[in-house]
Amino acid sequence: MEQVYFYNFDRFKHEAEKTFRSQKERIKKRIPSADIQHVGSTAIPYSMTKGDLDIQVRVSTKNFMPAVEMLSELYYPNEGSVKTNEFRAFKDDGIFPPLCIQLTVIGSEFDFFWRFRDVLLQNKQYREAYDNLKRKFEGKSMEAYREAKNDFFNKIKETPEYRKLKDYKIVK
Repeated sequence: MEQVYFYNFDRFKHEAEKTFRSQKERIKKRIPSADIQHVGSTAIPYSMTKGDLDIQVRVSTKNFMPAVEMLSELYYPNEGSVKTNEFRAFKDDGIFPPLCIQLTVIGSEFDFFWRFRDVLLQNKQYREAYDNLKRKFEGKSMEAYREAKNDFFNKIKETPEYRKLKDYKIVK
């Protein structure tokens, strides 16, 4: 059974920011039209984190398959993740912090990572609730944590703060 552990944001802050900038530049060279967002807990100051860096690469429908090809040349596919015509996941555990990339079609059902980040950045009570959820699962089953995290984010999707972000398309 894989166990989950969390760390203080400060432990990864500078490395996560540095790695995000370098990987964003690397991806932009290959996919110039992509909107590249730092998402996940390392994008949220003072949050607890598993210690990985999450990047969302947002592209149009017509650019999705070319982006899959480009990212496949740069990173490893995340075989444990879902694959659709609107979502693919990649990873690189050899980078510090370990890297997770979510490639999404803009406006698709999978184009939500940036929304969660923004809701958590804007709402201290949600950030605290998310950190409390992480504390509850410290040292416990990763699978159980992922289920609880999914439930938490499904509740976030129902909030007015999340809904008002639905029209957001691209941030440069």
